Amino acid sequence: MTSYRYSRWDGTQQPFAPDGSELFDEIADSIFDSGDLDSALRDLFRSGMESPEGSRMQGLQDLIQRLQQQRNQELFRYDMDSVMDDLRERMREVEKNERSGAKASIRQAEERMKDVPPELQDQMQSAMELVKQRADAAQEKLDNLPPSVAGAVKELSDHDFIDSTARDQFKELMDMLRRQMIGNVAKEAAENLQQMGDGERQELRDMMRGMSDLMEQKLRGATEDQLQSAFEQFIDRFGQNFGNDPPQNLDELLDQMQQQMAQAQSLMAGMSPEERQQLIESLTESMDPETLQEMARMAALLQQLRPPEELARAYPFMGEESLTLDQAMDMMGQLQQMDTMERSLQQAGRSGDLDAIDTDQLGEMLGDDAKKAIDELEDIARALEELGYIRKSGDKWELTPKAVRRLADRALHEVFGSLSKANVGGHRIAESGQGGEVTGDTRHYEPGEPFRPNLNKSLMNAVFRSGPGTPVRFEIEDFEVDRTEHTVSAATVLLLDQSSSMFNGGRWAAAKKVTMALQSLIQGQFPRDRLFVIGFSDHAEEVRFSELPELQPNMWLQGTNMHHALMLARRILTKERAGTRQVIMVTDGEPTAHLEDGVPYFNYPPSQRTVALTLDEVRRCTSAGIVINSFMLERTSYLTQFIDYVSRINRGRAFYTTPESLGDYVLVDYINNRRKRVA
Repeated sequence: MTSYRYSRWDGTQQPFAPDGSELFDEIADSIFDSGDLDSALRDLFRSGMESPEGSRMQGLQDLIQRLQQQRNQELFRYDMDSVMDDLRERMREVEKNERSGAKASIRQAEERMKDVPPELQDQMQSAMELVKQRADAAQEKLDNLPPSVAGAVKELSDHDFIDSTARDQFKELMDMLRRQMIGNVAKEAAENLQQMGDGERQELRDMMRGMSDLMEQKLRGATEDQLQSAFEQFIDRFGQNFGNDPPQNLDELLDQMQQQMAQAQSLMAGMSPEERQQLIESLTESMDPETLQEMARMAALLQQLRPPEELARAYPFMGEESLTLDQAMDMMGQLQQMDTMERSLQQAGRSGDLDAIDTDQLGEMLGDDAKKAIDELEDIARALEELGYIRKSGDKWELTPKAVRRLADRALHEVFGSLSKANVGGHRIAESGQGGEVTGDTRHYEPGEPFRPNLNKSLMNAVFRSGPGTPVRFEIEDFEVDRTEHTVSAATVLLLDQSSSMFNGGRWAAAKKVTMALQSLIQGQFPRDRLFVIGFSDHAEEVRFSELPELQPNMWLQGTNMHHALMLARRILTKERAGTRQVIMVTDGEPTAHLEDGVPYFNYPPSQRTVALTLDEVRRCTSAGIVINSFMLERTSYLTQFIDYVSRINRGRAFYTTPESLGDYVLVDYINNRRKRVA
């Protein structure tokens, strides 16, 4: 009796998630193609998969595409040149308010003069003159301001503002420019810039000097211990400028500085040359000469250790929406985080290591479903391991025997699934019991043999002989029995060509798949049969069944050594007592190598000695009663001629086929060839 247990859905369960078998089937073709389980898992991580219900598990490529789309949305939204427009507008507001303030100061002085007693008129007139002089000086300075923001910043940096609003606006503008400059060094220090007095600003310069000293020590070749000791002293003094999560060593600090300076470079790279130059000048004019000198020294040293341009990228902004400088720098940070995340996803696709992905940050960029997608991908390997399909061996994943069997069964199902029933009679293989397999035909019963009559045919014979009526009387000649074929046990060696041409010609995966399908067929339907596999290229070597899924062609050594392969096959089959002993050779090329004194010799075009030694081995197989059936995946005149020689000597058969129909030929021929008509 089957029982079921139900529980309330809490939103975390995945009732339609693919089961382990579906997951494994998803990577099966990749295993056949590449012969590498880790590579197959990486392929699945990259591409994701669809469940039978049509829902999709996002892969790394899907997430990369979403990141790219989000980045493009920002690029088509904003105009980086608008940063300078914002600075110009701020400066115009400062100028406008200062002009208004200057005029207002004169009006206010004139109004006060009206209420001054006559005896104080002369004194107040002197004060009035001073007010007018100050206002006139302010007006004159404003009239002569350079048109650039940088020039205006320089002229107004020591200006005695009359209007308090203009004074506050200019201070705010200067603080923003300084904040961006200081933010290249330490963002946390830049955030506190407005609260800094002269003493704190001096400490900031001391911090820059300390950072430069650390970099110089590194460039001079100081040991890691020396650098770490100096860094710890630096952090003890200036750590408050790096927030709650300060860098732990000099390399982390340099990486942080490189990233921050790269943001500024990316911003400027997205601007027109004219606007970029004005921004640079505006930023530098906001700083005092001593601080600029320290920053220049620090930037030069950083250029030697961590060039910011390695991270900086010129983003092609094509939008119209405006940004302030602060917003633009934040945007650069976001875009560079997207770039870093994209590289992280790409690296995970190459390595298969998903642990290096910052899923929290990915969730902030793309939403919780992106974070969930990484979790689902991480669960794939875990699920396959729990279900017994894969296991960890050191740093690599490997297939279990259960997985190898499923691959073979899947290959068999795929091959047979492409055949029509007429090809193999419905694939009903070797029923058990005396008499062998029923063919569907009948014959007359011979006295003395086991009495297993075909009742339908026997009854019809008796009725035709004696006519209708009961009882029906049988004579010995009325009885018919089923005509049968019985199968004989077979020992087979499959020679699998591992030369590079099999891979380059797109034939390798099909040949390996048919090999595994044949193994599955024999294990499931002909348990008394024996199958051996020999891979051959420059030399030949027996391959264990468990090694087949990850078997790969020999891409680096040349040769198709049929001579050595047939030699090993003959040695194996002469020890077998099966009724049928045969070689199945799957190849796409003529023999171009032979074995001599244990050493493989290669020559192309094939040498006469290679051909002669290979045909000698064919003769030895023939003398031993071993049949050689050749399945050729390429048709060349030389190969055709050679295989014709093999068939004449051995009386085996030759098939010219394609990777798509190879299974039709090999498996159907195997079934038909092992049957023997009894009567």
